[in-house]
Amino acid sequence: MTDSFPRQQARTRNFSLGAPRSFQVSPDGGMVAFLRSPGGTDPVTGLWALDVASGTERLVADPAQLAGFGGEDDELEKARRERARERAAGIVGFATDDGFTVAAFTLAGRVYLAALGGEGAAAALPTRTPAADPRPDPSGRLVAYTCAGALRVVNTGTGEDRAVVDPDGAAGISFGSAEFLAAEEMDRTRGYWWAPDGGALLVARVDENPVPRWHIADPAHPQAPAREIRYPAAGTQNAEVTAFIASVRGRLTRVVWDGQAFPYLVSASWSAPGPLLVVQSRDQKELRLLSVDPATGQTAVLRADTDPVWTDIVPGVPAWTAAGAIAWTADLRGTRRLVVAAPGELAGAEPVTPDGLQVRQVLDVDGDTVLFTASAGDPTQVGLWRAGPAGLTELPLGEGVHSGRQAGGTTVAVSRRLSHAGAEVTVLRHGPAAGSAGTPAGTPAGLGIASRAERPQLPGPQPVLLAGGPRGIRTALLLPSWHEPGTGPLPVLCDPYGGPHAQRVLATRDAYWTSQWLAEQGFAVVIADGRGTPGRGPDFERAVAGDLAGPVLADQIDALHAAAEHCGDLDLTRVGIRGWSFGGYLAALAVLRAPEVFHAAVAGAPVTDWQLYDTHYTERYLGLPADSPATYEQSSLINEAGKLTRPLMLIHGLADDNVVVAHSLRLSSALLAAGRPHTVLPLTGVTHMASQEEVAENLLLLQVDFLKAALRAPAPPTAGGAAL
Repeated sequence: MTDSFPRQQARTRNFSLGAPRSFQVSPDGGMVAFLRSPGGTDPVTGLWALDVASGTERLVADPAQLAGFGGEDDELEKARRERARERAAGIVGFATDDGFTVAAFTLAGRVYLAALGGEGAAAALPTRTPAADPRPDPSGRLVAYTCAGALRVVNTGTGEDRAVVDPDGAAGISFGSAEFLAAEEMDRTRGYWWAPDGGALLVARVDENPVPRWHIADPAHPQAPAREIRYPAAGTQNAEVTAFIASVRGRLTRVVWDGQAFPYLVSASWSAPGPLLVVQSRDQKELRLLSVDPATGQTAVLRADTDPVWTDIVPGVPAWTAAGAIAWTADLRGTRRLVVAAPGELAGAEPVTPDGLQVRQVLDVDGDTVLFTASAGDPTQVGLWRAGPAGLTELPLGEGVHSGRQAGGTTVAVSRRLSHAGAEVTVLRHGPAAGSAGTPAGTPAGLGIASRAERPQLPGPQPVLLAGGPRGIRTALLLPSWHEPGTGPLPVLCDPYGGPHAQRVLATRDAYWTSQWLAEQGFAVVIADGRGTPGRGPDFERAVAGDLAGPVLADQIDALHAAAEHCGDLDLTRVGIRGWSFGGYLAALAVLRAPEVFHAAVAGAPVTDWQLYDTHYTERYLGLPADSPATYEQSSLINEAGKLTRPLMLIHGLADDNVVVAHSLRLSSALLAAGRPHTVLPLTGVTHMASQEEVAENLLLLQVDFLKAALRAPAPPTAGGAAL
């Protein structure tokens, strides 16, 4: 073992380098395109294609062989990668034409086009720079992209490049790009969609001028000006988002809906039956699915979902089936269920999935078959399911966390399990009549897509999965590999995220590597998914409405006690807690409100004042600050600074444009005013992702040193500690 675990984890970008990802399947099921870097420490990702019939892989585009390799990304591309939490370099995204003949991507602001099925290197297109988000039209003859706020189209044959719609220098206006909230909170990273005939595009227009200006400075370089960003903090104005049907020659037709009542453009698509939009009200209590007439821009409501608390955005819907039905989801009797119905019948349609099967995401529609992920009873398990003419079936992949893609009767299944490290990628072939009656659930085509990722130099995690407390909080307990039961109490380290949109307790080994390394340092590590976390249905998620502090903290305490009941070696007089982002908020909250339970905390990039966080996320849970000031007060950490009696370390990246450093600085100022000692670790040049190798490595080491000192933790045995 040449590297410590923290260094290996940092060098491998959390063991993601070298692993295949971003799969797309050709319409006939004969080819799978994907991204993969050459090895476990090589961040430069290339574009690959697998021929399903022969099992042959081919490197379609190698960034190292292209002229743009090594170039610096522009600020817009850096922001896009930050929103997507993208840590790799090279080709990090691609789009294909309908026939799967070509793929377009960017490298250092230049657009490239690669032939998926033929020979020859990828070639740069004569576009303007810096370009972003290139997407071929269905025929592959044209490629659209965004540049300097404009949506442009280049002809791949003639090289003619022209603007489809251009803000003409108007400040704060852009066409074809996703605004901050869409990318950060709505899972919408794009802002335009091709018509099936390639003659027009559905285009989002974003006006950021109403959004407050914030400034991100670099105190380590005082000679550099602060970077100005537009940040829609809770209660302030959002960007104004509208949409147009734009012909490739630039004729615009406004898409009409009530933007005052429904200002959020959640998602959009354009398939053969027609364009679809999903819009949401500012209070998020109503979500509408709209059809669009491309000739007039007029919209019609196909379905309106309402909820007295909030309506959730489910990735992958709406989606058209070949028969002209629409896949959607509905929350009924505590279960998120799949609905597939014709547009005119969608409002009152019966779900095709049963009570208790919690739909998580729609992945693909292949003909009339919908591929989706769901959990049946146990939220730590995520299955891959198909619903279609053959009925409802779960692919027989066994226990674990599964996902995938499907087209043309071919499914790429991505499986992570407790039994081994890394993802297993299997190609299943259902045949050309996929989804018809009598079609088997899927048989292996004798193919797998190999991973070149490194494996952690650690004993394999063996988490004990519990359902603790009266609410059955899903909890994972990890002990040092060298610990013998009954040989002495272990200090406890709680390691949660604990908030909306993220689940930590899963039946996959990859979820626990960092926690296992922490255990090897001499801790019993407890991870818990309390109320608000996904996987257990809409009622469990909505239990944090109006209070982001009380329920999540209570559930961490219940999980801690359940773990101690299961294992008598946990020393509840020495309990630490660490976390990042919402987990950082939870860590600081724990030592402020429950110092009798938690004796030290490390809070990384914490939200400390919810009025400083963005509108779409914060207002979903706490409402508008002007309407619900009490909810913001009871969920804030600032006013509780005087309660601190335990060691607290605050860590924050000074370049963070998601949870800005003002959160930690304001809490630190309040702690200082109250005379409460604490530690602040500022990270120069670091964003919300602490991805720099040295920073990522040393952050883990410094946290462990702090917690060991605060909890008086003994050193682990040499064989289990120093080399790990």
